[in-house]
Amino acid sequence: MKYKKRPTKMFCYQCQETARNTGCTVVGVCGKKDNVANLQDLLVYTIKGLAYVCEKVGRSTKEIDRYIVDSLFATITNVNFDDRDIIEKIKRGIELRENLKKELPNGVELPDCATWIPENEEDIVKKANSEEVSILATEDEDIRSLRELITYGVKGIGAYLHHAMVLGYNDENIHKFIKKALISTMDDNLSVDDLLALALETGKYAVDTLALLDKAHTETYGHPKITEVNIGVRNNPGILISGHDLKTLEQLLEQTKSTGVDVYTHCEMLPAHYYPAFKKYDHFVGNYGSAWHRQREEFEAFNGPIIITTNCLVPPKDSYKNRLYTTGCVSYPGVKRIPEDENGNKDFSEIIEQAKKCAPPKELERGKIVGGFAHNQVLSLADKIVEAVKSGAIRKFVVMAGCDGRHSSRDYYTEFAKALPKDTVILTAGCAKYRYIKLDLGDINGIPRVLDAGQCNDSYSLVVVALKLKEAFNLEDINQLPIVYNIAWYEQKAVAVLLALLYLGIKNILLGPTLPAFLSPNVTKVLVDKFGIGTISTVEEDIKRLIYDEK
Repeated sequence: MKYKKRPTKMFCYQCQETARNTGCTVVGVCGKKDNVANLQDLLVYTIKGLAYVCEKVGRSTKEIDRYIVDSLFATITNVNFDDRDIIEKIKRGIELRENLKKELPNGVELPDCATWIPENEEDIVKKANSEEVSILATEDEDIRSLRELITYGVKGIGAYLHHAMVLGYNDENIHKFIKKALISTMDDNLSVDDLLALALETGKYAVDTLALLDKAHTETYGHPKITEVNIGVRNNPGILISGHDLKTLEQLLEQTKSTGVDVYTHCEMLPAHYYPAFKKYDHFVGNYGSAWHRQREEFEAFNGPIIITTNCLVPPKDSYKNRLYTTGCVSYPGVKRIPEDENGNKDFSEIIEQAKKCAPPKELERGKIVGGFAHNQVLSLADKIVEAVKSGAIRKFVVMAGCDGRHSSRDYYTEFAKALPKDTVILTAGCAKYRYIKLDLGDINGIPRVLDAGQCNDSYSLVVVALKLKEAFNLEDINQLPIVYNIAWYEQKAVAVLLALLYLGIKNILLGPTLPAFLSPNVTKVLVDKFGIGTISTVEEDIKRLIYDEK
């Protein structure tokens, strides 16, 4: 088959900030260059081919499962900007696929994604620019929309499963579903209804993955406790660690003991302070800065080395690029990457020595953040919460979980939190919390009005809390609870969380700042009609409809 060149330099609309809310066609708003975007599409194409061969052979391997999960993670927004690394992943996927194909029965027909073999890297680049690999290869807008919805949900599942696997937790059924879902996105016999059902099934496996990761975190590090986290600095050199990978943090804390170097968290690593296992480190001193999109200013001010363990990485400034390190699935050209050995161990000695020569962090602010309200902690307060609801002291809980972003439209979430009536409580998780967690919103009968469950994956905690409250109030439908949802999204893990909520039957979610660009008008209508999904308007109007039930 002769492949046409893509109609644009690239096409990507997988994140909320995609250009004009239609798609990035020249360079990604995230900073991803067109060649990287196209190679990432080819990596997904390669993964689909490998999954197809696994299905026809009737088996997979631990190595293949880990490869698929890690490669999916590498294609999430703000994770991997390194064309060289992605090319190597594509080569490895083809190698795994070709080795497994030796077990294929005779006469099995395979799609192009399971047969193409490049002669050299020039062939890989040429293939990455072909029309067939592009998202736009699916001509029907509604089919394409649902295929991408499923693919992005699977990417989110892959990211969360990666974190669980790092800690030694796994589930073969989730791996099987990932392959099934990827293969299904190539099946032209599936209708819109079939794909909608598969999207909800993706939500089911997102719930399973979130539960697995919750188990991995709490069995390894203990259940989060209510904790005050310092947001000031000390007069020691420091290392800043950002992302979601608690295993990497644990190794860093062990290796920095008695070195005179402090360790600070940034963005989504903040909730690590809530876990009992990390409280024994007296040099684990606080959180520095805020959400990921502020990192260019905050990393510059930190003065010491910075480790990025997962997304979101912003293309760095030269002023701190020599102090920036990546690890795991994260990669950026010209930035040092910390490898791991066959047992998952990482050596931070180079970073520690560099830190000793750096000035202490520049102080950005002073004070404390209170968090640690994951499901185990909140449920210990269940009687108090139920009584507050029954007495009318708490009118409603407002779930404001999700992602932050750089656009000024997200100021809406700060203003919304400020404008909420004083008899409402915010339930949050993810970096969206930085829009309001430092506000002084007070408490209700000793219950803080902002309850931070943790990282974006800890949205699972909010679901557990909702289900337990449903049980406590003896309700038949989770939507009868005094809980409303005003969720900010940014990337594909948020898509997985959204599908999880829809699978659980939660309706009338407000999603913003915009609805996903990859949802076609017809698919959007189905989601609105079936689940009541809407988008934000003004603070005043949204408080009327969410809090006071006014249309």
